[in-house]
Amino acid sequence: MSKPKKVAILTAGGLAPCLNSAIGSLIERYTEIDPSIEIICYRGGYKGLLAGDSYKVTPEVRAKAGLLQQFGGSVIGNSRVKLTNVKDCVKRGLVKEGEDPQKVAADQLVKDGVDVLHTVGGDDTNTAAADLAAFLAKNNYGLTVIGLPKTVDNDVFPIKQSLGAWTAAEQGARYFRNVVAENNANPRMLIVHEVMGRNCGWLTAATAQEYRKLLDRMEWLPELGLSRESYEVHAVFVPEMEIDLAAEAKRLRAVMDTVDCVNIFVSEGAGVEAIVAEMQAKGQEVPRDAFGHIKLDAVNPGKWFGEQFSQMVGAEKTLVQKSGYFARASAANAEDIRLIKSCADLAVECALRREAGVIGHDEDQNNVLRAIEFPRIKGGKPFDIDSAWFNDMLKAIGQAKGGKVTVSH
Repeated sequence: MSKPKKVAILTAGGLAPCLNSAIGSLIERYTEIDPSIEIICYRGGYKGLLAGDSYKVTPEVRAKAGLLQQFGGSVIGNSRVKLTNVKDCVKRGLVKEGEDPQKVAADQLVKDGVDVLHTVGGDDTNTAAADLAAFLAKNNYGLTVIGLPKTVDNDVFPIKQSLGAWTAAEQGARYFRNVVAENNANPRMLIVHEVMGRNCGWLTAATAQEYRKLLDRMEWLPELGLSRESYEVHAVFVPEMEIDLAAEAKRLRAVMDTVDCVNIFVSEGAGVEAIVAEMQAKGQEVPRDAFGHIKLDAVNPGKWFGEQFSQMVGAEKTLVQKSGYFARASAANAEDIRLIKSCADLAVECALRREAGVIGHDEDQNNVLRAIEFPRIKGGKPFDIDSAWFNDMLKAIGQAKGGKVTVSH
C-alpha cells in the first residue's frame, strides 16, 4: 500500500491520563515526518465517526499541539459505543433501523478520504477497532486501523503497560493524601478509598504503593498524635485476592483499637460477585452498559465494603471516597508522556507502512514495542498478586493474601 494521504484520530471509552497527550503526540509526529498528510479528529469517539462529525487539524492546531500535554481528558471527546451492538446503536439513534454500524463507520471513513484510523482506548475500544479492522479487510476497504492502549486498569493482554496507568496511580495517591486527614475528624474513623479497576487490581495496588512512597517522604510527630500508623494503608482488597471478611475484620479491629482509625484501599471490582449475588437474592436488577459490563456505580463496592466492616471494626463514622474521576482526568505525568510519545512515534511509523495493530510492549515477545495483532488483544488481564513489590507491601501492613472474595458468617 502507498503511504496515507489522510489519517483520522478518535478516543473512546472512559477517560485516562493519556488521551490528550496521545492526540498531541500523534499530531506532532505526523507534522515532523510529513506535514502534507492531512489529519482529522472524530468528535466523541465512534459516535462522531458514525455521524461524520470531525475536526480538521489545521496548521494552527499543529503548531500548538504540544499544549495538549498539559491537559487531562480528551479535547475531541469520548463515548461508549460498540459497533457490533446493533440494537444499542439503533436505540441511541446512531444508525437507522436495518443499518450495520460497522458498514456505516467504514463508509464514513471512505467518504472522508481516510486511509488510516488511529484509535486511542482500552480493551473495549480496541476490541471495537479489531472488529472494524476485520470488517474493513473482509470487505476490501483498503483502510488501516492502528490502536493505542489506554486504560487506567492496566489490564490488556498482552500489553505490559497501558498508557495513563502510572499517572492514575500517582494521582490516586495524591487524592488520598488529603482524604486521609479525615482520620482525626472523628474517633474510630473508617475510611474506604475505592479505586478504579473492574477486573484487575493493579491500579489499587499501585495507588497504595505510590501513597506509601509519599508517607516515606514525610516526617512525623507522634508526641502530638501525628503518627504514620494512623496515615498508613491498613488493607488492600483487589479482585484477584481472597478476602475473608470475618478474619480481616478481626485484624482491622485491632488496628482500630490501637490507632483509632482504619484506612482501606479497595478496587471497584473487588467483591462484585458477592454484591451481585446479594442484589439478585433481594430481587434487585443489576444494571449493565452497552458492552454487557455491570455498572459499578450502581453496585457501589466501596459503600458495600464500608457497610460490611463498619460494625465489625467498631467504627463510629465511615467515610467512602472514590479517586477515580480525580485520577483518570489528570494530565499525563513525565513517565507516562515518555511512554506515550514512544508509542505514538511507532504508531506513525506503522501508519506510513500501513501496518495494523495495537501499539504496546508485547509480553509474549520479550516486551518488544511493536504493533500487536488485533486478534491477540483482550481485556481482563489479572493483576499478578505474586509480584514481589505487592507481597512486600502486604507484609509491611500485616495483611494475608489469597484468591476471591469469601463471606464468612
